[in-house]
Amino acid sequence: MKSNLELGIEIIERAKQKGADEADLVIAQSFDNSCRIRLGKLENIEVSETRDIGIRVLLKGKKGYKSAIISTNNFIDKNIDITLDRLIETAKISEEDEYTRLAEKGEYAEAAEDLEVFCDKEVTAETLKDWAKKCEDSALSVKGITNTEGADASYSQLNFALVSSKGFAQSYKNTGYSFSVSVIAENHDGMETDYDYCYVRQIADLMNPEIVGKSASEKAVKKLSPRKIKTCKVPVIFDPLVSKSLLSSLCSALNGSAISKKSSFLSDKMGQQILPENISVIDDPLFMRGLGSQPFDAEGIKGKKEFLVENGILKNWITDIRTAGKIGITSLGRASRSVSSPPSPSATNVYMQAGKRTPQEIISEIKEGLYLTDVFGMGVNGVTGDYSQGAAGFWIENGEIQYPVSEITVAGNLLEMLIRLEAANDLTFRYAKNAPTLKIDGMTIAGS
Repeated sequence: MKSNLELGIEIIERAKQKGADEADLVIAQSFDNSCRIRLGKLENIEVSETRDIGIRVLLKGKKGYKSAIISTNNFIDKNIDITLDRLIETAKISEEDEYTRLAEKGEYAEAAEDLEVFCDKEVTAETLKDWAKKCEDSALSVKGITNTEGADASYSQLNFALVSSKGFAQSYKNTGYSFSVSVIAENHDGMETDYDYCYVRQIADLMNPEIVGKSASEKAVKKLSPRKIKTCKVPVIFDPLVSKSLLSSLCSALNGSAISKKSSFLSDKMGQQILPENISVIDDPLFMRGLGSQPFDAEGIKGKKEFLVENGILKNWITDIRTAGKIGITSLGRASRSVSSPPSPSATNVYMQAGKRTPQEIISEIKEGLYLTDVFGMGVNGVTGDYSQGAAGFWIENGEIQYPVSEITVAGNLLEMLIRLEAANDLTFRYAKNAPTLKIDGMTIAGS
């Protein structure tokens, strides 16, 4: 069987022969193995192996390119020819776009750098079952846990290849190892749920499944017997898991698609201060073993570590070739792409740099406030920056966390929230987006 790169080069040449002025394609070959345990019993094991290709052709117009994309998992020569014929006919009737183009040779990554995102340790279904069972058994051993929604474990491997008619042809592989558990705690006042998980690229970086299970249960038990609070305006402490969601909202506002359409509350803030001067936000696609790491983006461009925000000043948009062209800048090398869609900008490994004080030092100064652990719903308006999320957490009094609270809404505006935040010193790297504990003064809490 031909390698993915060999096949890709051959298909690009055939597309050119059939009339395409330019063409590129991605091949995603994946293997996934997962299992689910609930209350000690195996509920299911799933194994899948796929090999899909997404082809894009570009036809020159008067002011730009017409383009079309098609995906298939049928690699028989006859089918490829039929697919290419249909693709070119579709491109002929598409609209021209002056900003759509392929990366040029001088923009390409020269070689696929080893970022240690691939591990050659395959995992059997029996091992996955053992991970999930240990995770759930540990969770059930915590007093107050009466049930679980199950524990999952998985192993995945992806081979991603990109080939372009401009001469680019490279590929890279990554792996993923994970387990998780969701639990139910119960007492005379009712039930609460929580979860925890671990997902890594290298098997050596996996946490102990018993620790993950215990963590999920301890969080759920602490939430039992929540109280109501009155509507107020107080400091809010964002647990790192919620800080991560706040960072995601910031990345969405910095996305080139939103900026090019002027549909972001940060559209006119380039070069201005949007965070305190001691806080920076970094996007690094070359972060070793990172969940968002990639040696080149979906257009073949090698990205590098970039400040999105440096010392509080907005420095970069998150862009691919097309959105960068519409804005009038150079691509940041942040294109992502599936086999059935064109490139679009997406952040890679994003993190907010840590501050100097511990979370407890920050909390100790709060007379009354909220420690936020959960947010719900789609309450972030990317156009206006308005922020309103259903929430739960713990009430703070006299510098100490006192009791759980629920059925509240946390509200503010992201522009005001970002400029007022303080970062603690507890930054860890568990996700593709990571932020430390954050404090934001003067947020509105809608309660009873």
